[in-house]
Amino acid sequence: MTKLLDEAFEAVRRLPSRDQDDIARAIMQLAGSELATPVSLSAEERQAIARSKAAARSGEFATDEQVLTVWAKHGL
Repeated sequence: MTKLLDEAFEAVRRLPSRDQDDIARAIMQLAGSELATPVSLSAEERQAIARSKAAARSGEFATDEQVLTVWAKHGL
């Protein structure tokens, strides 16, 4: 690895995870990887994810019994 590339990776390490992933995808595309393109989310999907993250931050998790009930419902 060249010194410049090593310095670039060090700079990227200091960025938030989402930015790191965006840069990683760009590098993979430039390097000719067959990495799948990101899926675009609708506003509704983004809101659902935000609600889920907020619930997790506040400690709102399903009980083991609730998880087992959902699994059984779907034959898992």
